[in-house]
Parts: sequence; C-alpha cells; structure tokens
Amino acid sequence: MDKIKIDELQQTANKIRLGVIKSVHAAKSGHPGGSLSIADILAYLYFEEMNVYPSDPKCDKRDRLVLSKGHTAPALYSALALKGFFPFEELETLRKAGSRLQGHPDMKGTPGVDMSTGSLGMGISAACGMALAAKIDRKDYRVYTILGDGESEEGQVWEACMFAAHYKLDNLCVILDYNKLQIDGPVAEVIGPAPFEDKFAAFGFEVMTIDGHDFEQIEAAFKKARETKGKPFAIIADTVKGKGVSYMENQVKWHGAAPNDEQYEIALSELSPKN
Repeated sequence: MDKIKIDELQQTANKIRLGVIKSVHAAKSGHPGGSLSIADILAYLYFEEMNVYPSDPKCDKRDRLVLSKGHTAPALYSALALKGFFPFEELETLRKAGSRLQGHPDMKGTPGVDMSTGSLGMGISAACGMALAAKIDRKDYRVYTILGDGESEEGQVWEACMFAAHYKLDNLCVILDYNKLQIDGPVAEVIGPAPFEDKFAAFGFEVMTIDGHDFEQIEAAFKKARETKGKPFAIIADTVKGKGVSYMENQVKWHGAAPNDEQYEIALSELSPKN
C-alpha cells in the first residue's frame, strides 16, 4: 500500500473518530472507547474492502457487516455517513427520540445497517447465518462481523465458531477488537479468554493477528482472508481502547461515558486536521 493511500485511510479513520465524539457528546451518552478502537478497521472495510451501495442499501449483491459489539454503533454510523448512506450532520441526533440513529444498530431504521445487534454474542451467529445463506443461494457476497474481546466471554460466540467451521464458511471473516478493556475492567481480569489465536485455530479457523491501527497489516489480513478457502477466517486486531483521544486511551471509564464540554473541545482539537 502506497503512502498516499495510507494517508487517505488515516484521514478517513480520523473523520470516523470525529463523528464518534460529536455524536456521543450531543447525546450525552454512548460508548466512545470501543468505537474509537475500531475506526481504522471500519475505514478499511467501507472504503477499500467491502462492496456496498449507498444508493441501494439493500442491494442483494452487497457484502454484509454485522457489528456484533452493537454498543459501538457510533463508529458504524460515522463510517456509514462518510460513505454516503445519510448526512454526516445526522450523527448529532444519536439516541434522540425519532432519530434513525439509536444506541444500538437497527436494520429496519438505519440505511446501511445489515443486522440489529446489542445483546452481546448474538451478532456472530447472525453473520454465520448470512454466510451460509450465501453458500446455499450460490451468491458471492462476503460477510464480516466485528466482535469485542469482552464479548468473547459469551459461550454463544464459540458455538457460532463451531458452526462456521463445520459448514466451511470461507466467505465469513470475523474481526476481534482486542482492546483489552470491557465495562468491568481489564478483560484478562474479568474472565480472561486469551489466547485468542489458539482458540480460533482450535475451532477450525484460519487466524491472523495484526496491529489493528496499521493499514498495511489490515490490508494483508483481509487479502489473506479472501484467499483462504474451505474454512472461516479470524483477524485478531490488537487495538487501543479510546484510540486518538489522549485522555481516553486505555482508560476503562470511557467504555460508556460521554465527554463534557471541556473534554469535548480537547478531543476536537486532537482529532481535527492540522494545517
């Protein structure tokens, strides 16, 4: 990947992060930490990897994304807005009555959302169903799902992994956001599910661990996922919770809290493009 493309993707990821901060601040609630950690992954998915059609959000040939960690909807909404599914200004209606952008993704109300999610552990199961449907219907779309590392404590996640391997869902790509913090504290202290690479491999996946903020590594992982045949693919994305906002990085309290006005201005100054 050349430097120009990397710079473009970094700018896109930065705009996604700005959208997260603007929407959560306007709502005075939400989940910024885990939204910021997946901004680079979403930038690559929507602007390089996935076939999606903002003018026809339900196009049958589109690739699908299931945000299994549904509480990080602000990041998904920001990416969708930048892609053109709805106006970027609409992000500031997050969680408000009558808004299309509620606290968790709603496939019936929000253009570009492929699955309603929120109850942790369930999104990956839905993604498996979509991938199997593509196989049965002989469609060539791909299915992507983003999981949280805390979410992986749910048993349903691993039941879905068994299903994916059993049906050889090589059109399924699971991305684990390994930011190491969940609402109750460090994942390793709550009920440590690591080592993730060994677990996914044992469940029948091809696996690759990357720096989830490095676009060259992100590109290599998705390329390998497309080339893998006969088994599902898992990307363990090593990330920083709160990435991009200095006082939020690696701080568990920002799992589910909105910045006040002073904190908001600091975040804007750190994320705004520098001349």
